Amino acid sequence: MAAAQNSAAGATRRSPLALAVLALLGYKPLHPYGVQRLLKEWGKENVVNVGQRASLYKTMERLTAAGLIAVRETERDQQYPERTVYELTDAGREAARAWIDDIVRVPRPEYPEFPAALSFLMVLEPEVVLAALSERRETVAKTLAQAKQGMAEARQYGLPKVTLLDDEYLVAVTEAELRWIEGVVAELESGELTWSLAELQPFDEADTDAGTPGT
Repeated sequence: MAAAQNSAAGATRRSPLALAVLALLGYKPLHPYGVQRLLKEWGKENVVNVGQRASLYKTMERLTAAGLIAVRETERDQQYPERTVYELTDAGREAARAWIDDIVRVPRPEYPEFPAALSFLMVLEPEVVLAALSERRETVAKTLAQAKQGMAEARQYGLPKVTLLDDEYLVAVTEAELRWIEGVVAELESGELTWSLAELQPFDEADTDAGTPGT
């Protein structure tokens, strides 16, 4: 039985939302709305997107099928629709601990869209990139201000530092991105950074010649 549970946990697709469900059910049994509400109360919307209730239901159904969570009871109240309360299983508790330990322990390459777009900026004109990065700079600056404000408000409630590590990480990463954007914008504005597709053609021809047999 234990081997079957471990096999199911290993085969379950790991995701931030699935991890959040396991972690919160380890805190206390909850129905889906309770999971959604608790994530918002703890200020974790920036880490886990719970805006779409359907995604949460599908995730909890998948975790139930894998044996990581189980139905504890069904609440019936005249004021609310019938609600199914879930609890964490032993297999779910082991999976949550293993997932967190592995994610923290082992860095993995991530491939968000922004670095991919940076790889091909040369297809745009420098002035277009300058306008786009300038707009991104304003958005990132607002995001950073909001993150700092949220962290300051959380500290006012006396929450322990361990509950704010994700917020600290977000602030540090956002600060680093803002500094980088400001540096590139300054280089574009001064003309230090510029390019054209014509400038890239010699490099393409050199690579082609180097790979031609007999040359």
